[in-house]
Amino acid sequence: MAEKKVSAFMKPMSVSAELGEVVGKGPMPRSEVVKALWVYIKKNNLQDPKNKRNINADAKLQKVFAGKKVVNMFEMTKLVSKHLS
Repeated sequence: MAEKKVSAFMKPMSVSAELGEVVGKGPMPRSEVVKALWVYIKKNNLQDPKNKRNINADAKLQKVFAGKKVVNMFEMTKLVSKHLS
């Protein structure tokens, strides 16, 4: 029987120290990283109330978001992927 291939999205990845402060220590799949990120964003009330697509970064998230104070959801995914290997 053929071994089931793990999709790239589900493959556990190493998490950078900066991202680890927000989502916890890796390795974890990209899908779990994104899920943990949203838990953190909602818990700390960082979603822009007027424009839900924007995230207002706190000090920890600014380290992950290349120093940016506000990023949109799509940009967030791109910036987070730089912290995964």
